[in-house]
Amino acid sequence: MTYSRLIAGTMTWGSWGKQLSKKEMVDLMRHCIAHNITTFDHADIYGAYTTEAGFGNAFIDSGIKREDIQLISKCGIQYLCDNRDNKVKHYDYSKEYIIWSVEESLRNLQTEYLDLLLLHRPSPLMIAEEIAEAITILKKDGKIRDFGVSNFTPSQMDMIGLRMDIDVNQIEFSLTEHSAMHDGTLDYMTTCGIKPMAWSPLGSVFKEDNEQTRSIHKQLGALMDKYNATEDQLLLAWIMKHPSGIHPVVGTTNKTRLTQAMEASKIDLELEDWFLILVASQGHKVP
Repeated sequence: MTYSRLIAGTMTWGSWGKQLSKKEMVDLMRHCIAHNITTFDHADIYGAYTTEAGFGNAFIDSGIKREDIQLISKCGIQYLCDNRDNKVKHYDYSKEYIIWSVEESLRNLQTEYLDLLLLHRPSPLMIAEEIAEAITILKKDGKIRDFGVSNFTPSQMDMIGLRMDIDVNQIEFSLTEHSAMHDGTLDYMTTCGIKPMAWSPLGSVFKEDNEQTRSIHKQLGALMDKYNATEDQLLLAWIMKHPSGIHPVVGTTNKTRLTQAMEASKIDLELEDWFLILVASQGHKVP
């Protein structure tokens, strides 16, 4: 598996966010690649099933070589929107639906293969053997290269992993949501050689004003000069210090912040500084 150290999340590129034009998407792709962010994270539902097509149209116009980037997509969520005739939001992991979803993503992204397919969220009705059949066919046909899951627990990874190899689990992980570090999820992934990717890597630090976030800002502020870094960069460096090798999925479309995010991969927090930041979030010393 070869994915960039930081991954560009595309959820807000389309109608769920900035509504970037084709020209703006091309420009942003090129900017990412120029700063060594070569992996782009999609899901079929983004933009109510429209963002992949917008990205695909921009990609074709960009002149970027397919082999120079990595494309991730996710399937399984049946979303309530005008583009789907669903009665309720639900999950579908039937063999037929997984294969159909991948083929739709390939058509929309205008590519012959996905570097990585993820099951978007676990379903209580998923049947591991049926999923394995779909993944086997997709790999045999060259439509996907790697397979993974998203938001899966260790027991759910076990259930799927007994039937096929899991390469990646994309989980929520940040300084303000780090339960995966304590509940065995990251330990399990490290033991099994499953690569972690982290969505929402900045957590609630810039979204909420409360005792926890004020404590975090104070501690980050005390370290900014030492590392010549922004708060965003220190938060990303904190994640990337974890020995499991977490790849943050960065959702911003701001070029400056993307450039700064990639620079965070060069920051090696000292051991005690890492724990100082953790304690600022937890509000108490480690046990």
